[in-house]
Amino acid sequence: MIDIKLVRERPDIVRESLAKRHTTAPVDDILSLDEKRRTLLSETEVLRARRNVVSKQISRMKDDGERRALIDEMREVGTRIMALDAELHVVQSNLTTALLQVPNMPHPDTPVGADEGENVIVRSEGTPREFDFEPLAHWDLGPALGIIDFERGVKLSGTRFYVLKGLGARLQRALIAWMLELHTNEHGYTEAYLPFVVKEACMWGSGQLPKFRDNLYRDVEDDLWLVPTAEVPLTNLHRDEILAADDLPIKYAAYTPCFRREKMSAGKDTRGIKRGHQFDKVEMYKFTRPEDSDDELYTMLDNAEEVCRLLGIPHRVMQLCTGDLGFSAALSFDVELWSPGCGEWLEVSSCSNCTDFQARRANVRYRPKPGEKPEFVHTLNGSGLALPRVMIAVMENYQQKDGSILIPEVLRPYMGGIEVIH
Repeated sequence: MIDIKLVRERPDIVRESLAKRHTTAPVDDILSLDEKRRTLLSETEVLRARRNVVSKQISRMKDDGERRALIDEMREVGTRIMALDAELHVVQSNLTTALLQVPNMPHPDTPVGADEGENVIVRSEGTPREFDFEPLAHWDLGPALGIIDFERGVKLSGTRFYVLKGLGARLQRALIAWMLELHTNEHGYTEAYLPFVVKEACMWGSGQLPKFRDNLYRDVEDDLWLVPTAEVPLTNLHRDEILAADDLPIKYAAYTPCFRREKMSAGKDTRGIKRGHQFDKVEMYKFTRPEDSDDELYTMLDNAEEVCRLLGIPHRVMQLCTGDLGFSAALSFDVELWSPGCGEWLEVSSCSNCTDFQARRANVRYRPKPGEKPEFVHTLNGSGLALPRVMIAVMENYQQKDGSILIPEVLRPYMGGIEVIH
């Protein structure tokens, strides 16, 4: 959530940021509701002050007639205060609802652009492998090796579901275990095992609601929501807390399955395991001081790239333009792995600085110095990395002419020493 003071004092800046994002939000409604809220508050405060003064007068009055007249007046004042409070509650609720529809302000370093076609390639690392045979896509490799079963996945749960079997399942498990150990042992993150369902408040706190409601899975009976990413529970891990300044940055790494309806991608990437309603992901997350968040973002980005480097797979970094930014993000970089069978770059991580946007929604603060007023932290998130696209990249880059798949060296200890899937 952006600061209401910014909308009130610099609505032109807010409108400019929305134009850069190529989106809209109810700025005029926010200004009108905010003015109404302040008017109601002012009137209520005047009436309460009047009631307090008169109440003291009444207790000292000896003239019964005057006393009774003031009591009747204060009864009317009390009725008016109750009506104002009820109106204020509605106005405040509507104001909050309107504010929750405003995306984060783009960072000054975010390039202006209309959509993903105007994202900027920052750098590329690694040279794509030259094959002496025609590389297969994972949707051919997997079934041929008996490690991906598309038909039974559809039989169990419908389209965009699949089953990993045998060494396919083990390869995904190995990737998850290795990435968690890399981030915790080498990059300084604390591992967290999180619930895979959360309360609705967590969805609002992380910025998933209201914008992405149609893409979320929900258990209506208990009003619990399946996590679309570990970013959601991690954002809310310290909700309504004041963190110690000396503890910042706080860095978490967590594995969760992720559940998304993928309504927004209907008809896209229907082959293979690139885009499904359920997938696994290792997430990196940071709570930082505002002045440190940009540096911490670049460190997080390097942590994501390190996974690609150690796997020995070519990758590139894309800086997202304003028109492609996520709702909560101010500054974002995507990491993409090359997949020769699909013949495309696959996004395996998006690292974002959300500034104080999520912290303001989830009320996560820190006290800069003892006795000082608490301030909102900055939050950062990034995949470290996302399955199954890493699986796709490993399978397609390490495939052999006979249809087998070599296991990258860093994963072999997690595969029980197995070197080849055949």
